[in-house]
Formats: sequence, structure tokens, C-alpha cells
Amino acid sequence: MTKRAARSDDGALVTAAEPRETDFVQSLQRGLAVIRAFDAEHPALTLSEVARATGLARAAARRFLLTLVDLGYMRVDDRRFMLTPRVLELGHAYLSSLTLPEIALPYLRDFVSEIRESSSLCVLDEDQIVYVARVPANRIMSVTISVGTRFPAFATSLGRVLLAGQSDDWLETRLENANLTPLTARTIASYEGLRAEIERVRVQGWAMVDQELEEGLRSLAVPIHDASGRVTAAINVSVHASRWSLEAVREQLLPRLLETAAAIDRDANASARA
Repeated sequence: MTKRAARSDDGALVTAAEPRETDFVQSLQRGLAVIRAFDAEHPALTLSEVARATGLARAAARRFLLTLVDLGYMRVDDRRFMLTPRVLELGHAYLSSLTLPEIALPYLRDFVSEIRESSSLCVLDEDQIVYVARVPANRIMSVTISVGTRFPAFATSLGRVLLAGQSDDWLETRLENANLTPLTARTIASYEGLRAEIERVRVQGWAMVDQELEEGLRSLAVPIHDASGRVTAAINVSVHASRWSLEAVREQLLPRLLETAAAIDRDANASARA
């Protein structure tokens, strides 16, 4: 289908491959895009920077920003806009109903205390992983990842475990349309290569990624299941290649990570039956 570009009624430049449903509220989409323009690397943005990041016209970006300021989700200081703590309300309902992180955290803490490497719990959101719990290793130099951080699923051990837990139809649709831009020289970035790797993960029950997301970073992940056996989340351990060989990761970390996942599965399923 031919793509077409046009200005929406709120001033945004929209490129569409197919028409939207009539119930789709484009202004809400643009307002959320303004919020998502702010992150750890861009905590404060000017009007021009927000417009550039979202594709909105300056006038439209200004209306969204001032509305968010009026509602208390944003503040402005010296012409730079910043999110306020009130924005956390938007995710509170989801996080408050998500009991899995509370169940998993004690086990992740024990695991990290034992092996002295960082561990995380993630769920899948379309073609990205979202961190919902994390226990960092106590190191001077460490990767800054927090709850809510997202990465492309295809290039992460967590993502491949979660992708392997999906149906073939779901996988075909997502992978055929996925942006498989390599993140390092080692990243598996072809449909055929990724599909073969996901099949391998399905068979062996775990995934290892060797410096595909970031040079020097190795990651091992295993699935978390619900009572029916469906993969609902994944936990991992991330290590530096200079400290852990691939063989050591498999022989020393994999058995302990599988034990941790089994304990989380057991308690999560018991909680669901209560």
C-alpha cells in the first residue's frame, strides 16, 4: 500500500500506510508523544526540541505542553519544559495491579547477592521489552537501567525468550514488519537468522546474547510462566565479557537463573490461585 504524508488537525506530520479506525483519537496520540519525548537523556526540552522530537508543528507542540503544565504533569523553567512526579499517576494503575515484580524481587535480590551481577524482570510490549523490576549489582561502573526502560526485543536475551513464547502467527506478523537495524557488529539482524535463533530458544528454554545489544555486554535470560504454562515475563543476568566467558555463563549462571525462575513461577502461581 502506498504511504502518504499529511498534516493532522493538531499540526503533526503523519505518515500512514493505511487509514486509521474512525475511533482513533489522534490528539491523544500526539499528547502522549510529547510526554514520551522526555527521558533520562532528555529531562528538559525547549519548545523547539519537543516539536522536532515529535514531528509536531511548533504551535501544536506549544498547546500540548501548556495543557500538560496546566494539568500538573509538566513544569516550565526558563523556557525549558520538564515532567513532574505527577506523570507517575499514568502508570500507577498498571503497576499497582502487577504483583509479579513484588513476588520476583526477593528472589532477584538473593540471586544478585550470590553472583554479584545485575538481574532484571521484563515483559513484552509489541516489539520491545519493558523493565518492570531490576536489582543492580553493587559496582562503581554500571549500566543505568530503571523500571520502564525499553529496548528492542530482537537484540536482547529477555526479548528473545519473550518472543519465543509467542504463537507462530504473532511472530510472523511482528518479525516481517520489524525494524532489525543492527545495534553492534554482532547483532542478528536478518529475519531468517532471528527466526532460527528464536526456534533455538524455544527448544533449549533459555536465550544468550553475546554483545548484540552493546559491545562487551553478555546477557542470559529464562522465561517466567503463568499457571497454564504460558510465557508471561522473563528474568535475566547481565555480565561483562571481560569477567565471564560464554562457557562460564552457561555452566555457572544458567542453573542458578533457572532455579530462580522456578521459584518465582511457583510463588506467582500460588498467589494466582489464592
